[in-house]
Amino acid sequence: MKSYRDLDIYNESKRLAIQIHKMSLTLPKFEMYEEGGQIRRSSKSVTSMIVEGYGRGRYKADFIKYLVYAQSECDETIIHLDFLFETGSFTDKDKFQVLSTDYESLSKRINKFIQWVEENWNEPPSTNN
Repeated sequence: MKSYRDLDIYNESKRLAIQIHKMSLTLPKFEMYEEGGQIRRSSKSVTSMIVEGYGRGRYKADFIKYLVYAQSECDETIIHLDFLFETGSFTDKDKFQVLSTDYESLSKRINKFIQWVEENWNEPPSTNN
């Protein structure tokens, strides 16, 4: 991996955040800034946390911490999606099911990546003289 852009979880989270952003702009006006704003922020935070964690990858514990944050934001996005659908603000059942399934899958993939980092990520040797 040369960059966070090489991570499948980064690419998938970014793709989904763009879909969520576009979907949120179709919500009723009263939801545009309430739940719509919340779901836009949480979906984009998944990607942001992956990037920030990768940037701190020199420190394994920090990398894992930010990946856990990313997974939490992913799960938060799922609950906002559920709220929008169950309150009738987002009525496209097919799109809802696709987004829900994709976010559930992403959450699992982030969890597997956390496990991989825990087992395989090597911190650079200390340079204390």
